[in-house]
Amino acid sequence: MIQQDAVRKFPFKELDQEGLETLQTISAAHHFNRWMHDTVEKELREGTVLEVGSGIGNISRMFLDAGWKTCLSDIRDSYLTHLESTYAGHPSLIDILQVDLVHPDFENAYGAWLEKFDNIFALNVIEHIENDTLAIANCKKLLRPGGRLVILVPAHQLLYNRFDEELFHYRRYNRKSLKRLFEVNGLRIRSSFYFNLAGIFGWWFSGTLLRKKTIPQGQMKLYNQLVPLFRVSDRLTLRQLGLSVVVAGEK
Repeated sequence: MIQQDAVRKFPFKELDQEGLETLQTISAAHHFNRWMHDTVEKELREGTVLEVGSGIGNISRMFLDAGWKTCLSDIRDSYLTHLESTYAGHPSLIDILQVDLVHPDFENAYGAWLEKFDNIFALNVIEHIENDTLAIANCKKLLRPGGRLVILVPAHQLLYNRFDEELFHYRRYNRKSLKRLFEVNGLRIRSSFYFNLAGIFGWWFSGTLLRKKTIPQGQMKLYNQLVPLFRVSDRLTLRQLGLSVVVAGEK
């Protein structure tokens, strides 16, 4: 039997309208973005940070303003232009890079950045890449020995719906499948857990039942107001189920 993700093919879109609309909707969800930031920051070591797939910078400002020496990156020119106009000159900014995690000549293309970072994180990025094993391998090349990699991706293939299709997600993950990507690349697992239990219903309701193309702004606004409660629910359930899954590893 052919797996669903094995036959799914998506063309690269420089103008990613659905992705941009999603990022813009989430940009106003300050409580949710803070929750994402706090979740990642707890997994990092002291030192420099590379954010892979910064998009329009929903999480970027929090790391920069907190004093992390941070390099922002994306693959799309439009997002890089936005990042430059928003964050150029910030005292904590190292650089803004165009990064393709599956570049066919990665080591030569990014030779100046090999083993330069103490931390790398990517939030909702790896699911967009067909060869996710290679993407993790190339992240590892950018880490110093002892450096940490934190990946957050959509969880549970049963939740795959129109949102995923419109956002060009090749797959959703679970703890086992995401940990395997780290292990086959020789990264030591430090932690693995699910994130955002409460988000499951909204994702299913709007993306599966209503078949909407993007997250409704009103739904995201209401969800954001309830984030303090949702953070508690994750703790009470010991992060055993969630809309996303997180794995942190060490080189």
